[in-house]
Amino acid sequence: MSIPMINGLEAVADRYDGFILDLWGVVHDGVRPYPGVVECLSTLKRLGKRVCLLSNAPRRIAAAEAKLTAMGVTPDLYDALYTSGEASFEALRDRSDDWHAALGPKLFHIGPPRDNDVYDSLTDRVRVDSPEQADFVINTGIDAYEETLADYDPILRRCLDRGLPMLCANPDLVVVIDQELVICAGELARHYAEIGGDVRYHGKPHAPVYRRCFDLLGGIAPGRILAVGDSLRTDVAGANAAGIDSLFITGGIHREELGAPLGTLPGPDMLSKLIEASPHRPTWAAAGLRWA
Repeated sequence: MSIPMINGLEAVADRYDGFILDLWGVVHDGVRPYPGVVECLSTLKRLGKRVCLLSNAPRRIAAAEAKLTAMGVTPDLYDALYTSGEASFEALRDRSDDWHAALGPKLFHIGPPRDNDVYDSLTDRVRVDSPEQADFVINTGIDAYEETLADYDPILRRCLDRGLPMLCANPDLVVVIDQELVICAGELARHYAEIGGDVRYHGKPHAPVYRRCFDLLGGIAPGRILAVGDSLRTDVAGANAAGIDSLFITGGIHREELGAPLGTLPGPDMLSKLIEASPHRPTWAAAGLRWA
């Protein structure tokens, strides 16, 4: 299964008018932008391309924008930004389907305080201190980067004993943080569902966030949009389902499987082996997000 490998967006940019870019593992590593990213974004802007950043970060747009700006990825480099945290907030606020409408007012939060903005401005929600007091659980991930699934199994089982539905504000299983792989809310949610819990996800690869990005890109035809991401399970799967092309960044969360150090392309055989083992197929592959 051969996937064309390119050095940078210059090779394919004339095919697309809009770009949906993942953040963690593509634009930055949680600490700093990857080499060439700012220059690539500047070039896309100069060429009149539209860029929407789409992240499974479990926090709202303002917080994500502030983090990007602190890294040097300033708002003038992109046209729009959307996050799974914003999608989660909107779902809790709007209650536009039966699942969300049935959630009671008392929530138990699994995750660090920096993610509180997913719910803390909602006046009809109150945070409680234990699963035994709660109507549902919001899962935004682990508190400390060195923690493992085993650290969270006891609290997840307490939530299950209460029959609490879980809203997962980040479907990612893992993320790259300063070159290390760290588990995310999606891994906790996967385990919760595996042991019998009821989970609802917001973010990639689910369709609503792509529909929002299409709107934010100003109505560009799907055939002229390229999604860029480092996860087959979320970024490539979401692009496939949305009917748009995708560029798979090999230097992200799959780099160890591919045997390719950050910034280098894997061998074609290694890439083909990884793709053949996945139901999700990218259009292109590159070592990182850069122009040339």
